[in-house]
Amino acid sequence: MRIALAALAMLGAACAQAGAQQQPPQQPPCSGPEFGQMDFWVGTWDVRWDAWPSSGIPAGRGTNTITRQLGACVIQEDFDGGPSVGGLLGRSVSLYHAQTRLWRQTWVDNQGGYFALTGGPEGDRFILTTTRLSEAVPQTRMVYQDITPTSLTWHWQRSNDGGVTWTDTWVIYYVRRGVP
Repeated sequence: MRIALAALAMLGAACAQAGAQQQPPQQPPCSGPEFGQMDFWVGTWDVRWDAWPSSGIPAGRGTNTITRQLGACVIQEDFDGGPSVGGLLGRSVSLYHAQTRLWRQTWVDNQGGYFALTGGPEGDRFILTTTRLSEAVPQTRMVYQDITPTSLTWHWQRSNDGGVTWTDTWVIYYVRRGVP
């Protein structure tokens, strides 16, 4: 009887182990292809912009460091605009929200700025847009375009007509650090 029970226990353990081996391996969080849609932006960038008198922005240079954080689920931006924009320092966190299939970004800075944006890839551009709070408040968006492995152009735009037309208010040219 003991031998039969021992054999039965070993058979049960072998079946459990075989069943466990047949289970497909779990994918790590944030590992699907959608989570890589902003990888073009990750890295350290030298940035420059021309003067935008209509926005009160003088010509300048700065740096923008983009890293993956929190198990590669979050993309963190650390922007240093230097003295030409009043020492603007900003940080954003971006993540792909699988339930809505949208990217979400939150920006905060040392001048009291706060923006909450959503969006994602649109053709060869990547666009994140704010929600228009009222008719009196312009809607804003950022557009990443002309994206190559070593450079891209970023447009900060506003719309006074609910997104029908857009006007640039600041354009930043990115060059990946270490590229001649």
